[in-house]
Amino acid sequence: MTARMDGTVMIYTTWPSAVEAEAAGRAIVADGLAACVNILPGMMSIYRWQGEIEQAQETVMIFKTREDLSVAVTQAVRARHPYEVPAVVVMTIVDGDPDYLDWITTETVG
Repeated sequence: MTARMDGTVMIYTTWPSAVEAEAAGRAIVADGLAACVNILPGMMSIYRWQGEIEQAQETVMIFKTREDLSVAVTQAVRARHPYEVPAVVVMTIVDGDPDYLDWITTETVG
């Protein structure tokens, strides 16, 4: 593989349950904003919130999309998310299988 600058990203989010993550992920993929979403239930989070140490079971969700759609995906996540401050982190893909990265581009709108 060679390094590519094709504008593909992964967007990491967490959700309180797999049911909520699946509903949001299905809608965002159906809207053409992401080519794929991976849902990984069963994560344990330990975090500080409003001065207290909290612990919760969460579900990780990772979107695969184009960089130019990252703002739209972030907005779609925030619109569907029950958390006051959801985790939404955009990570640039610097390398990958060219056919897979082309598939991400083909399966998203625009």
